Amino acid sequence: MAGARVGGAGRAARRAAAAAALAVALASAAACTSAQTTAPPSEVPIGTLTASPGARSSQPLLPDDWPTYHRDAARTGAAPGLSALGPLRNAWSTQLDGAVYGEPLVVGGRVIAATESDTVYAVDASTGQIVWQRHLGSPVPRSALPCGDIDPLGITGTPVYDPATGLVFAVAELSGGHHELVGLDAGDGALVVRRDVEPPRGEPIAYQQRAALALLDGRVYIAYGGLYGDCSDYTGTVLSVSTSGGGAIDSYVVPTSREGGIWAPGGPAVDGSRLLVGVGNGESTTSYDGSDSVLSLDASLHRTDFFAPSSWAQENAADADLGSMTPVRVGPYVFMDGKAGTAYLLDPNHFGGIGGAVAQSSLGRAFGTPAVSGTTLYVPCRDGLQQVTVTDPAAIHAGWKLPLHAAGSPVIGAGAVWVVDYGTGALYALDPETGHILQQAQLGPVPHFATPTLSGGRVFVGTLHGVTALTWGSP
Repeated sequence: MAGARVGGAGRAARRAAAAAALAVALASAAACTSAQTTAPPSEVPIGTLTASPGARSSQPLLPDDWPTYHRDAARTGAAPGLSALGPLRNAWSTQLDGAVYGEPLVVGGRVIAATESDTVYAVDASTGQIVWQRHLGSPVPRSALPCGDIDPLGITGTPVYDPATGLVFAVAELSGGHHELVGLDAGDGALVVRRDVEPPRGEPIAYQQRAALALLDGRVYIAYGGLYGDCSDYTGTVLSVSTSGGGAIDSYVVPTSREGGIWAPGGPAVDGSRLLVGVGNGESTTSYDGSDSVLSLDASLHRTDFFAPSSWAQENAADADLGSMTPVRVGPYVFMDGKAGTAYLLDPNHFGGIGGAVAQSSLGRAFGTPAVSGTTLYVPCRDGLQQVTVTDPAAIHAGWKLPLHAAGSPVIGAGAVWVVDYGTGALYALDPETGHILQQAQLGPVPHFATPTLSGGRVFVGTLHGVTALTWGSP
């Protein structure tokens, strides 16, 4: 399933109603008390391609930059060189024109955030003041979708910054269910690239672009799953487009008749010259159809290796697949977990096909992306954050666990592991060795699978209303 929620429909409805009521109250309060104002967004005509290849200069990364989901292309979530953790204090909270589901980026001292209203913002990382904003069109209201639980549906996947071109890339879902890749100048928000990026099969409006964008060898990689509820005709897909906006679009489509969504919020992880991808459940429960898998895709999007649990058929039938997580490298192995709660270690040189893991262990239902430090991972399980150590010969060892209502994807920095409980809106900084809470703060309502960003003595989190920043550095 590609959905944003888990659990019974009744509980989900009650939580949604409560969150909506709280969101209205907080939005009203913010409107009265915040010093931030949002100017009318600048409209950009919808087109297929407005690229100026080579017109922008490269902008090398700075030490405090956070240019992609979990900071690096491998999705480790680790930020070295930060000042030691001190008491958390509120820095600022800026209300934008919609919910920020993607992880905020930091580029050149500015926070880049994209909203479900199809607007991309650059916000001063120190003050929270809006530097520029670019509105891309009208998002899709929930009433116009065949199913789903984000209203409206605009930009959901985390953007990516390309230092070679100085562009921030994002995928916007626009009125009618159309999907467009945009490349914006990180300095002033100017529109440089805009191109249709529809999956080659199915109905465009049935696709949701939740997975973080990835960058490899001058191409942007875009993964697609379906809407919450797995309705209508979609098939898990990865596309790649040149950062110039021109040329052919490469694609990989999961060889199933329907579903097989590639929707995990962390998107593809880059491992050398290839991508690691998690695939959700497909239609088949008889003949293996390429779903419920970990894939190795080369830069041209050819499948070069795969792993699927021996229980793939039962997992497909029960919506208990591997598509809820991004696979990551840890030590000499590839690590993966998913909705069924079984963690796997794979030989990176030979994933092993069906049932070919080199180790496995019952760990807990996992959603999102682990943070990685050496041979230790911090895994976002449905009921809490789980420390895991991997040893060689291949073995998985569970360590401490912090119980949470719903653990977002963790990150590591300033001597702490950071995690958002998106069930309660709380942010925690934890001792990496013991799991003891070092600092905590209340954020208010946040999107499902929220993950923090660390930069320059601050932590940034996307919320249902914009971006909130806290600091542990000097006032």
